[in-house]
Amino acid sequence: MAKKVLRSELELSGIAPNLLLKDVEITAPFLFKGEINLEGKNRAYLAKLVFYKKNLNALKHINLTEYFHICMAAHWSTAGTFVPTNVDNQIREGLWKHKDTPGHIERMARITIDSWIWDYEQVTNRKAYNPGNGQVMSTHEGTWLSVAIGAYNALVKHKKDALAKEVADVILAEIDKEEKLLIELRDKRDHINFLRSTALMAHNFGDLDRVIDQWQMPEDDPFRQRIYKLGHIPNSNYSAILAYAGQVNKKFLSVENHRHMSMRQAKCLRRSYKYLIPVGPFMDQWGEVLGQSPDLSLAEKGEIVGCLFEGYKRQNAAFGYARAFRGLINSLPRGLDTLEADIAFDVVAEIRKSPFSKIAEMPQDEFENQFRRNLEEFVCPITDLKF
Repeated sequence: MAKKVLRSELELSGIAPNLLLKDVEITAPFLFKGEINLEGKNRAYLAKLVFYKKNLNALKHINLTEYFHICMAAHWSTAGTFVPTNVDNQIREGLWKHKDTPGHIERMARITIDSWIWDYEQVTNRKAYNPGNGQVMSTHEGTWLSVAIGAYNALVKHKKDALAKEVADVILAEIDKEEKLLIELRDKRDHINFLRSTALMAHNFGDLDRVIDQWQMPEDDPFRQRIYKLGHIPNSNYSAILAYAGQVNKKFLSVENHRHMSMRQAKCLRRSYKYLIPVGPFMDQWGEVLGQSPDLSLAEKGEIVGCLFEGYKRQNAAFGYARAFRGLINSLPRGLDTLEADIAFDVVAEIRKSPFSKIAEMPQDEFENQFRRNLEEFVCPITDLKF
């Protein structure tokens, strides 16, 4: 790949910072239109992107630490969107192996530690909640774990042992947080948030595992042994609920939560953070938000319905798109008839005859109770745990 050299003499093999800002604007234009709150220390990463968008010439003078910070901010801002920025490997590995890394590694590691508590509330809907204490979990924790384990490996390589231990301690704190959330939701019999959390946990620990493999951590490394494959294999350092949650996700939710390629076609969904997709299959409320929105035209709502149906046809073992369809059309004055002029006649006919419509007919309580019953009956083949 051709190298790029900024006026600051920073040499890059990845995306130029001005193009990265453009990618952020394409997938999350709401960041730059005053829709979200940029105030507060834990939202400074959002304000950073807005600043550079207004001051593009300043990007020519950044150093490696600042480029790393911009990449982190860009990925945090878009990880919950339909088209996340493609800097994963840069922040997980590439920038930790840059020729300038020795002079920047400590500051990059501090940014990584600080990013653990960045406020992502306005840039993702892929969340689960513990209503008892207000705790939130999302796929952003997986993004963080994947960067943090890269930082840890780089720090070890550069013999920054004290700082490596700091990063490791925060990684362990994140794992403990997710373990505690799952235990509390199970104890409180909160089936739906527990199910959402298993999908998020599986994603998060999957990201961690991938970067452990990417850095080729030795199998006999004690830290690797403590944190590897937590969603797959029981680990004596943790409750069996982690492996149980991984099996629950595999059984009930893995087919629902993927890259949502069909939804990328409806660019109107990028207009507001409120339109970002939630954890499937529990998408009724999201569909209602779309159906009730005065900022989406009937033609755009028709396009969204078409994308939902296309997504269902690609993954017809999943229910989430049909549930979103229900929420959307039930918010319209004449249901699907409201959109007949905005959807091709043959597509409307196919929707009406499809199992997609049957799934959408089921009331939300009945649909979710079905999942509650199935979760109650499931016995984990690895741990023998039940909900």
